[in-house]
Amino acid sequence: MTDPERARTPKRERRDPERTDPGRPAPEPPQRASAEARDPLPARAARFLGSPFGLGVLACLLLAGWALWTGGIADGPVAREVRGSSVYVAPGVDLDEAAAERIIGNRRLVVLLLEPGADLREGCQDVERAADGTVVLVLSRDDDEYDTYGCALLPDRDDDNFGRAFVAEMTISNGIDGFVDRPLEALKVVTVNYDRLVKAGTVPDGTRSISPSLPRYLVAAAAVLAVLAGSALVYATGLRAGRLTADRRRLRDAHADRRSALSADTAVLAQQIIDLDQRYARMKPTAIAGNADHKAFVRDYPTLVTDYADLLDTVTSARAGDDAHLDGLARRVESLSRRAVGLSRTAELARPRSGAAATDQSG
Repeated sequence: MTDPERARTPKRERRDPERTDPGRPAPEPPQRASAEARDPLPARAARFLGSPFGLGVLACLLLAGWALWTGGIADGPVAREVRGSSVYVAPGVDLDEAAAERIIGNRRLVVLLLEPGADLREGCQDVERAADGTVVLVLSRDDDEYDTYGCALLPDRDDDNFGRAFVAEMTISNGIDGFVDRPLEALKVVTVNYDRLVKAGTVPDGTRSISPSLPRYLVAAAAVLAVLAGSALVYATGLRAGRLTADRRRLRDAHADRRSALSADTAVLAQQIIDLDQRYARMKPTAIAGNADHKAFVRDYPTLVTDYADLLDTVTSARAGDDAHLDGLARRVESLSRRAVGLSRTAELARPRSGAAATDQSG
């Protein structure tokens, strides 16, 4: 078939049975790799929490949550006040709170003075966790007397100490109705009743200590440990970095010393080559008439010069920081220098042969 016929013949298209077979279903388009590689959020969260870092983060979150809960993050205004004080005075109630604090002292006694008409039982329930281990008396003025509600938050108050708690709740407010207009005097009566309960053994003796909860101590200890550990880590890292820097500086200085020594030895060798070159220029024309040392010098000197040129090329292209290569070059320079010394001694021993000299004179 000629070229024009081949050009007129239509070119058959390649058939792909997988693409043109009408009975074969079309292939599904490939999904995006990013969609397949993307894990669901729960799986990624589980993988993160399963790692050591994730477990540490989870432990810190649990400790922080425990500290916030025991520290009273969910407490109301009354409970927050009672956690650090033995007296709560509602807004609008006339009472010297500082004087009331001095009267109660460090007794395990908490007094709440609420506004008239307040729910006293609810006030007692609000401070159940904040004032645990104390005797709580909730007061509210009702005309010419006090409306009272006592709750003894003693240990085992619902079991073994139920009777003692009941007696304390009924006794703690005795005799205060006569001091409605003098609330500080009423508090003095309450403290006397409390002291009688302690002497009778109804209420356990001891002082009330207001201190942060255990989780707060743990958080403080963790913070101190974190600071100490961080400081130690920074110190160790800085010390290691300083040592590495000193080692690198020492290696650089040693390399520089080796290179300086190599340069000095190469300069000495160059001076030897210059001296030998002057002798070679004088001795080469008379090499045929010279003795064995004379011929040996003329023969070996060009080899030394060639080796010296190769050495210079190697020294010029020497890699920085390669001490082994520099040591090899130093050995080559030392070897060439010994050869130059040997050639210098050979040149000193070179003499023209006597027979050849006589022949030259007769001719």
